[in-house]
Amino acid sequence: MTKKRKSGGRSGGGRGRSELVQCTNCGMLVPRDKVKRVTSRFSLVDPALARELRASGSYLARPSTFKNYCVSCAVHFGLSKVRARNERRRTN
Repeated sequence: MTKKRKSGGRSGGGRGRSELVQCTNCGMLVPRDKVKRVTSRFSLVDPALARELRASGSYLARPSTFKNYCVSCAVHFGLSKVRARNERRRTN
């Protein structure tokens, strides 16, 4: 059987089987090293109030949220692009 990708579509290596995580959007179980992880930060304070507080010199904490997407949801949301066949494989 031919092999499409050297990495098998995953990142990292030498760990054996990686644990499964759920896709944030559809709930599909995906290996942790294959999932597309997106970090977004949000403010807990209203933007107008935050501007005033920053001007006065105070520090505002902005917590991070992590979202895990399976390959099909990442393509659907535009996080990963579908590339042409000749652009997929890189020969080094």
